[in-house]
Order: sequence, then structure tokens, then C-alpha cells
Amino acid sequence: MKTYGTSEMAGIIGIHPNTVMLYEKWGYIAPVERKENGYRVYTETQCDVSGWRDIVAVAAGNVHMATNTGNAHTIGLKSDGTVVAVGWNKHGQCDVSGWSDIVAVAAGWRRSIGLKSGGTVVAVGRNHDGECNVKDWRDIAAITAGDWHTIGLKLDGTVMAIGINTYRACNVSNWRNITAVAAGYLHTVGLKSDGTVVATGWNKQNQCDVGSWRGIVAIAVGSSHTIGLKSDGTVMAVGWNDYGQCNVSEWCDIVAVAAGCAHTIGLKSDGTVVAVGDNKYGQCDVSDWHGIQLPSK
Repeated sequence: MKTYGTSEMAGIIGIHPNTVMLYEKWGYIAPVERKENGYRVYTETQCDVSGWRDIVAVAAGNVHMATNTGNAHTIGLKSDGTVVAVGWNKHGQCDVSGWSDIVAVAAGWRRSIGLKSGGTVVAVGRNHDGECNVKDWRDIAAITAGDWHTIGLKLDGTVMAIGINTYRACNVSNWRNITAVAAGYLHTVGLKSDGTVVATGWNKQNQCDVGSWRGIVAIAVGSSHTIGLKSDGTVMAVGWNDYGQCNVSEWCDIVAVAAGCAHTIGLKSDGTVVAVGDNKYGQCDVSDWHGIQLPSK
């Protein structure tokens, strides 16, 4: 695994080296190993999944881009319904070893969410704003997590929401006939059974301007951009586009979409992958990928 010195890590995050050490002291960065000379050795622990096996779904827990949120975690759902996790664990967001009977997972910033086979939901991690208060949820069919809020899609097509609602990201009580949900930094998107899309929350970058979309079969949400996959294999995008993450108008033959903080991924019918957006860490270097398939349901 690649390692980094303090100055290298500071450069990646975009802060002063002394700030990195201060973050470690405060607990924002987990304590790291040191060389014999006392120098710190940082690793990409949130990406250390090489030993994982029998994984059927994954989720990554950092939605928005900011120098004070460079930590992240990754969770994996195993075929036996248990869950594994690696990465930043200051708030206990990786404490999932006791989970069982899980059928879906989601990760927000500093928390992990699990959907159980009976339609109930479990959560661990930061709960300062009630974003983990899901123990009373019932009949949930799907889950998603933004930075500060948690969303649950019910079997009857209605939607539950908990967490920070300053920008109305949790105002979903009147939604009906929803078949899929996605959550961004401070907005929430729902796909309806008729192929239209609804959205609520922060709309400074027009990430909620989806009212005219039609023929949508899947949705994905980044920090402040929204992606819609159409039934004809083309893709729609609105919102923040500083890194070109919404430049998908020429995509075709797409069968699945996903979105990171500031990049967008599309899986093509031939098993290849396309990507646009921020590529500072090589997250869009997928041109040589082949034989990629959707997980079997």
C-alpha cells in the first residue's frame, strides 16, 4: 500500500503540514504509525479493501469536497448479510462487525446505514443532528445517505427522512410513487414510477432542477449535481459543473450511472466504463476497464 509523509498528506488535502498533525491531535485523523525516526506514515486506509471477499454491495462515506473533510470510510456488504468497513472511525462509523441480516448499505459523512431483510434500519456513527435516528423505521425498501441526512424509501413508495433540514433536504413527506432515492450534500432526489424525477433541498447550483426530466430509469447524486439515466441509454445532468462532471450529453448505451463528489461514472452495455469530472486522484481513469457487470439481483 502506498504511504505518505506528513507534507505529502498535507499537499493532498490542501492544508499546512502542522494542521495535519493538529487534526490528528484533535482526533479528526486517526493516529498513524511512525517510522523509527518518529516521522508519521499515512496510508490510504479507506481504500484498503484488497482482502475483502464475497462482497455484493459497497458504499463510500464522503460526499462533499472540503479541506476539513478529507477523511472517509468504505463499507462492504457480504453475501452472508454481514458488513465490513475500513477507514476513518472517529465517530464509530466503521463499527459494523455486529451487524447481520443486512441486504443493503449506505454511507454518509461519518456514519453507516444498514437495511435489514425485515425492512428495519440500523445506523452507527455521528448523530449530532439525529441522522442516525432510524430505529423506528419500518417497511423500508431502500436507503441512501447524504452528508447530513438519511433517507429511507418505503415499500409503499413514500419516503422517510431524518437529519439536518436547513435547506429542506428532508422535506419528502408528500412524495408518492417513488421507486428510487439518492442523496447529495444537501439535496435529495426521488425517481417516480412514471419516469419523472422530484428533488428537494439546496439548489444553489440548480442541482434540483429536474422537473422537466422524462423517461428516467435510474438516478445518481454527487455533492451538488444530479444524474438521470434515460430508458434510451442516454444521460441527463444538472448542477455543479466546475469539473465537467455534468458533461454527459454525448454518452450513449449506458446501463447504469454513479456519482462521486465531483465526478460521474457510466457503465456501458458492452461492459466498458466512461467517466467525467474531477480526476485529481485518478478517479476517472477507467478507460481500460472491460467486462464490468452490474451485480446480479
